[in-house]
Amino acid sequence: MPTPDPDFDAVPEPSADLAAGLASEPITELAAPLYSPRTVRELLERFNLRPTKSLGQNFLIDGNTLRLIAEVGGAAQGVNVLEVGPGLGVLTRELARRGAAVTTLEKDERLRPVLAETLAGSGVDIIWGDALTFDYSQLPPGTRVIANLPYYISTALLTQFMQAPGIVSATVLVQREVAERLGAQPGQDGYGYLSALVALHGSAKIIRDVSKGAFFPAPDVTSSIVRLEFSGSKPDPAFVRFLEVALQHRRKTLRNNLRMAGYEGEFIDAAIQKAGQAGPRLTANVRAEDVPLVQMEQIFTALRPVDNVD
Repeated sequence: MPTPDPDFDAVPEPSADLAAGLASEPITELAAPLYSPRTVRELLERFNLRPTKSLGQNFLIDGNTLRLIAEVGGAAQGVNVLEVGPGLGVLTRELARRGAAVTTLEKDERLRPVLAETLAGSGVDIIWGDALTFDYSQLPPGTRVIANLPYYISTALLTQFMQAPGIVSATVLVQREVAERLGAQPGQDGYGYLSALVALHGSAKIIRDVSKGAFFPAPDVTSSIVRLEFSGSKPDPAFVRFLEVALQHRRKTLRNNLRMAGYEGEFIDAAIQKAGQAGPRLTANVRAEDVPLVQMEQIFTALRPVDNVD
């Protein structure tokens, strides 16, 4: 299981040189920091807004966490940054303040007048629409995702980030449970399809847990900042689809999962036995979550494809 990185326990304010790389016009200054609870409440009241649970709206109100995620994510002068779910623009302003070229995706049209105020003069490009249907392949090479992701779509979004050719990293706030799954290894609690997908595309590291009190309204669960680095490798799509069915029920035996996917039992047994001879021993009843990725690929190679695994 990944552990928080002690090197990122505290992050200072950005240096003067870093803060100097801003858009041509200064960002509108508010009477109090945008992340302060008082300012958040004032904005919500003034624009007659209530955070929408169905959209996963939990606004970040902790300055240390704000600066940490921006720093760890690599927001700096000229860096292309994609944010998903700006909310009131709390993190967005910090990213722009560091000189990053920020594009942010927002679905909630009610936030148009708020962001027009809080991001005035920031140079941020706001795209209004659904992050689940956005074409991430259009992003420029070297793009870094830095976001407080809506929890209810975090897994779906991370899967798309991994497959986008222009995205090199994603530093995100997610549920602690999701963060653990991202970096889990075979045989560990939480290991499954998402874990395998991360391993195929790069690596994941939990930076630090974030308490419920860092958000308004407070979520029901503890969050974590996690950083994913993408290697740029392009896994065989057929193998990715194989992993999805093989790990669909991770606590079931690999044999049962593959049988449900349409593979013949005798071929499964032969493939598992062969893979067990080339690495750690695998029994016929090995659970899917316990099979190392290398041996999973050997099993995939040995098995005859079937029409209904697509």
